[in-house]
Amino acid sequence: MRKSKIIVSVCVILFIICYAIFFLFSIQKKDQDELLMNDVGRLVPIKVREVIQGQETEQIQQILQEAKEKDLKISIAGKQHSQGGHTYFKDAIVLDMTTYNRIIRVLPEEKLITVQSGATWEDVQETINPYNLSIKTMQAPNIFTIGGSMSVNVHGRDIRFGPLIDSIRSFRLMNADGKILDVSRTENEELFRLVNGGYGLFGVILDVDIELTDDVVYQANNQWIDYQDYPAYFKNEVLANPNIEMHNSRISVAPNHFLTEMYVTNYSRVDENLKEYNELLDEKYVRRNKFAFGLSRHFDWGKNFVWYVQKQAFKDGKEVWLSRNNVMRPEIQFLDYEGKSDTDILQEYFVPVDDFPLFIDRLREILEGSEMNVLNITVRYVPKNEEAILSYAKEDMFALVFLINQGIAEKEIDKTGKIVREIIDLALELDGSYYLPYYLYPTKEQMRKAYPLTDEFFKRKKQYDPKERFVSEFYEEYRQ
Repeated sequence: MRKSKIIVSVCVILFIICYAIFFLFSIQKKDQDELLMNDVGRLVPIKVREVIQGQETEQIQQILQEAKEKDLKISIAGKQHSQGGHTYFKDAIVLDMTTYNRIIRVLPEEKLITVQSGATWEDVQETINPYNLSIKTMQAPNIFTIGGSMSVNVHGRDIRFGPLIDSIRSFRLMNADGKILDVSRTENEELFRLVNGGYGLFGVILDVDIELTDDVVYQANNQWIDYQDYPAYFKNEVLANPNIEMHNSRISVAPNHFLTEMYVTNYSRVDENLKEYNELLDEKYVRRNKFAFGLSRHFDWGKNFVWYVQKQAFKDGKEVWLSRNNVMRPEIQFLDYEGKSDTDILQEYFVPVDDFPLFIDRLREILEGSEMNVLNITVRYVPKNEEAILSYAKEDMFALVFLINQGIAEKEIDKTGKIVREIIDLALELDGSYYLPYYLYPTKEQMRKAYPLTDEFFKRKKQYDPKERFVSEFYEEYRQ
């Protein structure tokens, strides 16, 4: 009996020890997992030192002071929709700015808003909508932070305003020493051109003065055209019509009409009562659209089906009335996707307007000879703007935004990279460019050819941040 009790006691003790070891291991693993960062592309997982949410200016200064004393690196993150490790770095402190998000003031008569950099475009829209005001330039989705959008110098659907840098009047920047600088076109002007499109490498954007425009009613009208006619159509029918203020188009990736059919949507200002249209709309039918779009990831017939649905939804001549603010908050939730072995990534290429048909013809040759799974190509217009040091619009361009599904294994990454670099070479051959916020597929040589001031950019980086306090995986890949 006594022997049995001893055996039971030993078993209990062993169980407790094993459980304690398992518990401690689980906690350690959980802590390690929490420090494993990734962005929405999920192709660049990196262990970081710490993630801190920024809330007050003084707190951010203290973080920078600690980093200086301990010689630590800092990365700056918003919604992390850049896809090449632009918002984190190995063993760095990641400053999460999404909680630094107050709306500071609205000046309706000046059409100006001041916001903290972690605020989203949705926050701005909800604030200014009652004043009948609207944003000039932003990405199509409204989920991104102001600071993140500035850091990649976004463009959007508006054809009358250029990239976001056009709409930024001024901002405050905290540099690597914790000093706060006023930055505008008249004060620290060089930093204005470096920080807009500077990928968080020159300091922490604090609060921003953003110029606004009027919220108006648009008549959205769809037309189907031949891709070869698109440049002439755009210049003669769209750009020459002052009533058309926003424009969007898509070209088919369905096998039945691969890179041949396309439709455009023009948004023309109309004299309608804004009050009838300015209630901000929420996205509908997310689950239905998510299911339908998901078919195109795995089946050619799914791509044909999705294109057929778009043909019915965007019939030639079909008209819809929307406020400008609602045009600038399109449906996107149905695109959320986290496959176990695959992911959706973005790529974007800029080509001169007149070279669009040639680019499409040669792009078709590249893609038909590859296994790249392209889910969508949206086309937007970007007017010439060289104010940012890393400008992607050396002349009037069409931007082709690719949504691509690819595997996350190294072999699949290499396969996609080969095709991406081939497409970049094509864009460069036509004196075009490509967009920097995405996976690190381009070579250093391609970056320098697409962005002639690349070396100057990195030289200024070291001038303003000699200890290289602000870093990222993107910076590590392309710096001199």
